[in-house]
Amino acid sequence: MKSDRFFIALTSAALSAVALMLFILVGVVVYRGMSTYWLSELGEYHLKGGEKVMGMVTDRAPSRKYPGENRFQLKVANRDLYGLDFRWVEEHDVEKELVPEEAWCFERMEYGNFHAKSAEEKSDGSWLLKDVSGREVHLEAEHIVRNYQPNVMSVFGKLSLYFSKWIELLTEEPREANTEGGLFPAIYGTILLIFVMSILSFPFGVIAAIYMREYAKDGMVLRVVRIAVNNLAGIPSIVFGIFGLGFFVYRIGGGLDQLLFSDSLPTPTFGTGGILWASVTLGLLTVPVVIVSTEEALSVIPKGIREGSLALGASKVQTLFKVLLPMASPGILTGFILAMTRAAGEVAPLMMTGVVKLAPSLPLDGEFPYLHLDRKFMHLGFHIYDIGFQSPNVEAAIPMVFVTTLLLLAIVITMTSGAIYLRNYMRKKYTSAHI
Repeated sequence: MKSDRFFIALTSAALSAVALMLFILVGVVVYRGMSTYWLSELGEYHLKGGEKVMGMVTDRAPSRKYPGENRFQLKVANRDLYGLDFRWVEEHDVEKELVPEEAWCFERMEYGNFHAKSAEEKSDGSWLLKDVSGREVHLEAEHIVRNYQPNVMSVFGKLSLYFSKWIELLTEEPREANTEGGLFPAIYGTILLIFVMSILSFPFGVIAAIYMREYAKDGMVLRVVRIAVNNLAGIPSIVFGIFGLGFFVYRIGGGLDQLLFSDSLPTPTFGTGGILWASVTLGLLTVPVVIVSTEEALSVIPKGIREGSLALGASKVQTLFKVLLPMASPGILTGFILAMTRAAGEVAPLMMTGVVKLAPSLPLDGEFPYLHLDRKFMHLGFHIYDIGFQSPNVEAAIPMVFVTTLLLLAIVITMTSGAIYLRNYMRKKYTSAHI
């Protein structure tokens, strides 16, 4: 019938639109993130009026000043000399473009990169650098992260540099207001937060759902509890953050300080934000998802399976653990996956309960008692917010935004892939029993 064909076409078009938007989103993040560390040529541009600029092209756009022509963005670096890292140049104003082989790029501990027209190493290990206009800068060796000549590097040299920057990103600490260097503390904090949150929320959510479905008597109280749980799943995360700050941090944490750490007061131990309170807050935020998915998974199991198990002499507890939970495990794991992915991307509650711009110490290290739940931590989601919207050098932070977003997606996909594999395994294992 025509109506059926129209409905099929409509639903397929909707699915195609969603898939396309998802592909574009992920594609942009992957492309911009993966291309951030690829080395470009260091060009020298002679402009009308005699000015010279040197930099790497990072973006192009239509000119606002000259219709029909283009402009390009240069990473000119040399922030200590120019006061900025990037500059837009009109193609109309370029008289000559060169790619000098002798050009150098120095990555520094402070002030970002330095692009030098020439560089001379001194006997004491320092460097004498000259920019494209001839101004000199002395750079001590201990302030240099790495240096190279991009215009004479081979493809293998660029690949080696590219992978070394990714290794630095995954293993080192950030620098330059988090716009340079590594993201190891943020990666570490994100994974640990998800892990602690899962330990806190998943068991309680499953136990609550089991009681509501298998043991609680149906009535007004149970219906009200179900409505409350469903409504909790839709409350904005910032509300949970305020609750976590007021109840977990100030009430419970402050009480623990009075009881156990009175010698340290007025300096708080648990009465301030930390990874424990952030995990508990996110656990409270995600536990309704686990409860709903677990209860739904248990509700679809046919009543005859329960009755058959009991008729064969199994107790209710044995039926629950040997029959019902294994059969419901795919649905339970679906809720766990949804809870984990939501927790990984939340930022607002963390800002109130323990996340910081830069954490001097990791929550898990080699010092006794090894797991320091009172410590503050870094998080990739907050890192994106911080450098994307709070950084004084926004243009320099944009590449790191895409890199951090790519890392966050990779962590979420990796962790959920394991859960999805386990869910599919359990579904396949118990399909025959369900039938």
